[in-house]
Amino acid sequence: MTKEQKQEVIDVLKSKFEQYNNFYITDTESLSVEQVTKLRRHCFNKQVEMKVAKNTLIKKALESLDAEKYAGVYAALNNVTALLFSENPKEPALIISSFRTESKGDRPTLKAAFINGDVYVGDEQLKALTKIKTKNELIGDVIGLLQSPAKRVIAALLEKANKEGGVEAAPAEAAPAE
Repeated sequence: MTKEQKQEVIDVLKSKFEQYNNFYITDTESLSVEQVTKLRRHCFNKQVEMKVAKNTLIKKALESLDAEKYAGVYAALNNVTALLFSENPKEPALIISSFRTESKGDRPTLKAAFINGDVYVGDEQLKALTKIKTKNELIGDVIGLLQSPAKRVIAALLEKANKEGGVEAAPAEAAPAE
């Protein structure tokens, strides 16, 4: 690989790191070409970008952006590395989990994840990452919590109105029957 080609890869990676607040670093070393293709297809279907690059180039791209911010992921840059970029912080974790289940294996393994400034290191973090709530899920929860008291007040008012309306309606209905 020439110096120009390496710089091109670094520039592409830098733009991806700037574009996404979330990325996963995975080890795909023992996957066959067919399995990697299948993993790429899963990622594509879920709007997750998958990039494979040399660890030194990944590290240079990260260091050129903010060496301190990404310091927690440098130790994970070893062996064969595939990067998964996503707007949704839990989608790559779900893809990895479902891929493992489907292939009845333990690959790809999670080496690290960078989620909105927080670093998660190690494959044992995968289960926790599948449970992260997305921004839209959190907004839905907050809206649900805000609506709950209002719904109770409205229900109480309607119940009171029905009781009061029911008492007055009974004599009015009885009058025409006489």
